[in-house]
Amino acid sequence: MKALFDTYGGMLAKAIAIHTGYVLISTAAGFLLGLLLGILLSRLPRKTAGTFMPVLSVFQTIPGLVFIGLLFMALGMVPATVIISLSIYAMFPVLKNTYTGILGVEPKYIEAAKGCGMSRLQALVKVELPLAMPTIVAGLRMSAVYTVSWTVLAAMIGQGGLGDFVYQGTNSNNNTLILLGAIPAAVLAVAIGAVIDLLQKAVTPRGLRKGVGK
Repeated sequence: MKALFDTYGGMLAKAIAIHTGYVLISTAAGFLLGLLLGILLSRLPRKTAGTFMPVLSVFQTIPGLVFIGLLFMALGMVPATVIISLSIYAMFPVLKNTYTGILGVEPKYIEAAKGCGMSRLQALVKVELPLAMPTIVAGLRMSAVYTVSWTVLAAMIGQGGLGDFVYQGTNSNNNTLILLGAIPAAVLAVAIGAVIDLLQKAVTPRGLRKGVGK
């Protein structure tokens, strides 16, 4: 074991740092995009918004490798290729959950906000988003965990990360290298998921906390 880490320890630490950086940046960008677009979609008439959701679902089914390949042809072998593609994929779960969460807010709360003299924007910020936030954060969790695995694809265009070990191990039939890439990725996914679970519990109103964060 010592010999293994003497050989690969430095490379592994660098790969974990690069992988984590891609995940955090892409998830943050995807969250902001998904939140904004989800809010905008929720402001449209339901029939109109309903036509967009199947289209978004189709985009989400495009394999990550294909999308990264298309961006690679447009942008080249640069980190931006990875970040943009991952951010777009990370956006979809947040967008869907934001839309679903806002529409799931009971009308009586919105009516109460109007009765207090709130504008539509104030009602959104002070009532709808806080009540929808547990659902939105659940989308963030899904997005972050998926992004950890999608980031492995960065190695396909020479942009590092834990995918380097996975692909090198696959090409050389070296299970040790595969595990050196796969295990830290799995641990990273579990760690990020646990942190977001705590965040979800924190943003859930006390009256709705039953069963959250267990």
